Amino acid sequence: MSAGTPPPVLHVRALEGQRGERTLFRGLELQMQPGEIVWLRGRNGRGKTTLLRLLAGLATPASGEIHIAGQTFRAGGPAVRQSLLYIGHANALKDDLAAHEALAFLGALHGRHPPADAVAKALQRLGVANRARAPVRTLSQGQRRRVALARLALPDAPPLWLLDEPFDALDDLGIATLNTLLAEHARRGGAALLTSHQALSLADPAPRVFTIDSFAPAAAAA
Repeated sequence: MSAGTPPPVLHVRALEGQRGERTLFRGLELQMQPGEIVWLRGRNGRGKTTLLRLLAGLATPASGEIHIAGQTFRAGGPAVRQSLLYIGHANALKDDLAAHEALAFLGALHGRHPPADAVAKALQRLGVANRARAPVRTLSQGQRRRVALARLALPDAPPLWLLDEPFDALDDLGIATLNTLLAEHARRGGAALLTSHQALSLADPAPRVFTIDSFAPAAAAA
């Protein structure tokens, strides 16, 4: 890397992931540059969600190194949480909080303390401003997904987004909004690694496909 060149947003070296005693992938190598969207693909059970959780620091890799925004942590080391935003398949919203409270709580939990007006604008961006004061337990599945994804519309977004099936439960307008948020993030120099069972409609930037099957152990790949 030449002087003055920004480091990759994500650089993974020789990563091994397991579920219980089973090795899902081994020797995984992945590098993501600023402005890049990567579509993580692979057969069911190959470890897509496991990889995202490892990168988010929610699980420990069996071996390998993870570099995020120029900082490093190895197997067993601390995650660089201020450099990433992880939204899993579950929405992680507290049922007894109002939607605006749940969004603010998630922001604070990850070191971001958005003011009330920023929370309101994020919910409006995702089309759920009219449900801001409704308890999460009263929201539909699509509305819950929109509230969770409103984290992407809060200010001071970290450079790396890790998104597990973010398009689930979204209608056409929700998909278009998420595509716009991804494109804006890429233009700011951020990067996003996401899974999706449905074909992606984002065109600018066009996502790069990364297939996890290539790193399955020989017996599993057969």
